[in-house]
Amino acid sequence: MSKKPSEKETPTKEKAVEEVKEEKEVEKSVEKPAKAEKPQKKKKEEKGIFSLYKIESDKVTRLRPTCERCGPGYFMANHGNRYTCGHCGFTRYKPAEK
Repeated sequence: MSKKPSEKETPTKEKAVEEVKEEKEVEKSVEKPAKAEKPQKKKKEEKGIFSLYKIESDKVTRLRPTCERCGPGYFMANHGNRYTCGHCGFTRYKPAEK
């Protein structure tokens, strides 16, 4: 009265299939957390000539200082607490704010 191997394996396969189905149902029932809103992107600064000059009616004013060594054709880069010339490397520190 020994059972055939095929009869023995069939019920275990069915049980395994049922367990897998139950696991999938459990996974589906788990709620996913709501997506957090993305922070707004920071607005980029103007590039090129628009960041160097300001036009008021008929007058044009320079927004950044020019280099003292190189002359009026070279603007200095704005670095928080200082201005730096990209051509010669001259650095001028801004006055400390009180």
